[in-house]
Amino acid sequence: MYQQGSVVDPQSGLPSSYPPDSHMDSFGQQHVVEVLTEEMEAGSLDLLGQLDEDWRDTVQLHREEKTLLRYYLYEGLRYVWLDRKGAFCRVSVLNEDWTCKGLYGFQNGLSPQEQSWRRSMFGANLIDVPVKSYVRLLFEEVLNPFYIFQVFSITLWSIDKYYYYALCIFIISVISISISLYEIRKQSITLRNMARFITNVTIRRDSGEEDCVSSEELVPGDCLIIPQEGLVLPCDAALLAGECLVNESMLTGESVPVLKTPLPAADRTYSSETERRHTVFCGTHIIQAKGGRPGGSGAVAVVTSTGFFTAKGNLVSSILYPQPINFRFYQDAMKFLLILAVIAFIGTIYIFVILFRTNITWLQLIIRSLDVVTIAVPPALPAAITTGTIYAQSRLKKRGIFCISPPRINICGKVSVFCFDKTGTLTEEGLDVWGVLESGPAGFSELVPDPTLLPPGDMRAALACCHTVTLLQGEPLGDPLELKMVESTGWTLQEPEGDGDAAHSTFGGHKVLAVMSPPTQRPQAQGTYSSEAVAIVKRFPFSSALQRMSVVAVAHGGRSALAFLKGSPEMVASLCRPDTVPVQFSGTLRNVSSEGLRVLALACKPVDVNSDLLNIEREAVETEMQFLGLLMMKNLVKPESAEVIDTLTLAHVRSVMITGDNILTAVNVAKNCRMVRPDEKVIFVIATPHSAESVPSLRFSVEDGGTAAAAAAAAQSPTNHINQGLYQAGVDYHFAINGKSFAALCDHFPEYLPKVLMKATVFARMAPDQKTQLVKELQKLNYRVGMCGDGANDCGALRAADVGVSLSEAEASVASPFTSKTENISCVPLLIREGRCSLVTSFSLFRYMALYSLIQFCSVLILNTVKTTMADLQFLFCDLFLVTLLAIVMGRGGPSEELHPCRPPASLLALPVFGSLFIHTCTVVLGQLAAFFITTTQEWYIPLNSTVFGAENLPNMENTSVFALSAYQYIIMAVIVTKSFPHKKPLYHNVIFLCLLLIHFAVVTFLVLYPGPFFRRIFKLYDFNDMNFKMLLVAMAALNLLVCFVVELLIDVGVLNCLRLLRGRRPSKKQYKRLKALLSDSASWPPLDETLSPTNSTVISFS
Repeated sequence: MYQQGSVVDPQSGLPSSYPPDSHMDSFGQQHVVEVLTEEMEAGSLDLLGQLDEDWRDTVQLHREEKTLLRYYLYEGLRYVWLDRKGAFCRVSVLNEDWTCKGLYGFQNGLSPQEQSWRRSMFGANLIDVPVKSYVRLLFEEVLNPFYIFQVFSITLWSIDKYYYYALCIFIISVISISISLYEIRKQSITLRNMARFITNVTIRRDSGEEDCVSSEELVPGDCLIIPQEGLVLPCDAALLAGECLVNESMLTGESVPVLKTPLPAADRTYSSETERRHTVFCGTHIIQAKGGRPGGSGAVAVVTSTGFFTAKGNLVSSILYPQPINFRFYQDAMKFLLILAVIAFIGTIYIFVILFRTNITWLQLIIRSLDVVTIAVPPALPAAITTGTIYAQSRLKKRGIFCISPPRINICGKVSVFCFDKTGTLTEEGLDVWGVLESGPAGFSELVPDPTLLPPGDMRAALACCHTVTLLQGEPLGDPLELKMVESTGWTLQEPEGDGDAAHSTFGGHKVLAVMSPPTQRPQAQGTYSSEAVAIVKRFPFSSALQRMSVVAVAHGGRSALAFLKGSPEMVASLCRPDTVPVQFSGTLRNVSSEGLRVLALACKPVDVNSDLLNIEREAVETEMQFLGLLMMKNLVKPESAEVIDTLTLAHVRSVMITGDNILTAVNVAKNCRMVRPDEKVIFVIATPHSAESVPSLRFSVEDGGTAAAAAAAAQSPTNHINQGLYQAGVDYHFAINGKSFAALCDHFPEYLPKVLMKATVFARMAPDQKTQLVKELQKLNYRVGMCGDGANDCGALRAADVGVSLSEAEASVASPFTSKTENISCVPLLIREGRCSLVTSFSLFRYMALYSLIQFCSVLILNTVKTTMADLQFLFCDLFLVTLLAIVMGRGGPSEELHPCRPPASLLALPVFGSLFIHTCTVVLGQLAAFFITTTQEWYIPLNSTVFGAENLPNMENTSVFALSAYQYIIMAVIVTKSFPHKKPLYHNVIFLCLLLIHFAVVTFLVLYPGPFFRRIFKLYDFNDMNFKMLLVAMAALNLLVCFVVELLIDVGVLNCLRLLRGRRPSKKQYKRLKALLSDSASWPPLDETLSPTNSTVISFS
């Protein structure tokens, strides 16, 4: 193989006409990639004759005497040249046209030659996280602008003979770089160990033989043999034969194992997302495989994706190459550094002009001028502002919350809306059976509280058979809802042993997956009865998108077969024959759902027992069903949920529920956990899409309480307050909308979407991709969005949110930035409190480091003006002993125990922050000038020797007085900028910081009042004999503290905000705040009980 360089746009894949440095990725960053060429094996073209044109185009690009493949690698992904498309495309595009039916063609395996060629095309099956050598890391770290600046500073100080100071800063920089390199490399190794996985797997060849190969050699199209005892999967694969019980916690955070079933042999295009229940993903642990091979053990799958193209590879890539965090604090920090650079430039010019008039050499002139730059721009500033985040991450880890993206901790402090999944997050994971309503010719029967009391028949068989529960070492395992449902029937689950021939013959020769046996005796003393076992021969697992699952079961002896269906009542009813659905279906469903019950509907239909049940299509099963009845389950709200929602409400953080459950059940849960208060209305948003019979429509309907009587009462009640607009009437309300209406709203009424999102609290029957879309739509309104879920169907939303929290026991889960081992949402207020504490600490440290630079900058300018400077050890004392120690421990204070209604600011350039820095800088300058001029007005004042400059003038009176006051100012500013209330614990909780402040005050006071000969000599301090003057310096420091404290207090109460009155009131930059103001003035919103169409809609616009 040889390489040739070429400039390529990594996103479009097109060779570019731009210069080498002007190619942009999706984050706006520019890259140059190197195109590689590789010689293909002889005979590859003959092999390609059996494949699609795209494959042939790939290698015929350079058909001279050799067959060459042209490709490049970008962020771990391989892009190959497709001649017919005239562009570089991801190599995965070659699999995009695979159909579910076509995948079965790979069941016979690939030939060694074909596998070799595919390996050349797709590359090795590795998720290889690059771990750079220390030498390369050192080179890249030293090239960091701040370290370059540090090297420049050390060089400058060495030339200026500040050897002690330069040596100390050099040692500190070396230690800092070493720690940084160690941490970076350690993180890379940790991620590589998590991502890189190589094992031996068994694949089937086209000859029928089975070979044991390294997982590195796997390619898309390989036929993978999964052993009965399972394995950790090294690739994505579609299941062709057998069933697998899979633990996906590493990817999704969901701890409940999932049953995967064979892929339907349909003509539709295969997609791992739409076929999740038939796809086993890389990194997941297959606990058990069965029914796919002779003897009933193991399973067969076909590899569909390898390397970074797998689900695990995609998640690892998102960690390796994260999207830049758009957070104003980090942007403003860089802007403020530019402001300090401008100040440094002005100071440089000032010093140059002042010293140019003296008789110093040009070298001294340049050194003195450049020295000001090293003082005004603190190179440690970016590292210092991360201290608060480091402390917060450590505290979170102790509380069982793990973070893989530390910069997002600060973003937690700005969250304005938090979305919650319902089941397993707000409510208990397990459910209790509440009762069964069986359907009959006369409608629904009386409620049967215990399924064991049901008469033998289809309903009881459906409850016992329509599930994906499986056995692991004799113990039933599966979805908690299904486990509870099966348990309530009293039926027992058995699975065939060995090859299952005995079970197959017992049930008419059909391949048996599981056998459900009824109890031999009723719990009540009503006599015994005999009933036959039923065999499950085909499963179609539950799909969130389809909102249903189904099974095919065969009676004893293979006499008959029935298909059972279970799912959301609305979906099941739509798949049943209308004459079998009770007329009171809608009213009954509304009544039981409004009581907060989880409702499932069941249906069945006879299936031809002599047909090929193993390969029967799902579409053929799930149609023309007979409605059987409703199963009601009570899903209790977790005791912590209501308390947490109350806390968030008081803190002005909106709570939103996103669930796949029924909308009335969701509304009931929202009321129970106090998202919706008793005095607040619920308005249902009902949108319908375009159809052959109707045009799109939108309607806002007030909640009727679930009963016809309530609806009649509502119709007779006065509606003047509603006609006035709910905002003006003082009526608070919440919107509730389901997935179908949400889709129609987005497609046909986009102008109404922002207004609905402003007050929507309940989103029901939402598919996983709709959850992600909702999070992104809220972000478009400038909300900072948090998302909390169990990780199963919430992965996309968790990653899309600004703050994603997965409730999982898997510490290593990459499903979201935050993973909490707490099984309830109590982690959410904690995370927000830590985020606010970290953000406030970052602000404090930023202001402190900026003021530290300005204090020293001021001191140097004053002293250089009179041809003197600070001593080497004076610099060391201020920088290391005073500032560095205080900055390190300043962030140790923990978060407040309560969430305050106001959020901390995120902008460093906001008027209160920028104004306080300006005023404190003025007090610093005035204080040091006062110390200087008071010194020069004393009777015993001795002027400086004007014939020498710098350190040669030490010790002197001006230096000692300015140094004394500036030392106090470093300590004063640490006290002033350290905020506590309302987002941090009071200052006295940070004992180490408090003790250090007292020690610093004592040491500085000692140096001012009683330094002694030794300290006077090493610090080059002038020996003032006038104790009154020394006490005056201490009094000036006390006055400085008092002035700064009063100024900060006035700023905190909002005095500077009065200046905004001069410019007039401006609308908020956040869209949701502007929209809220507009809606509050609208008397026509929401338009209740009116049917709107896209043509007659009224738009409330905002700019």
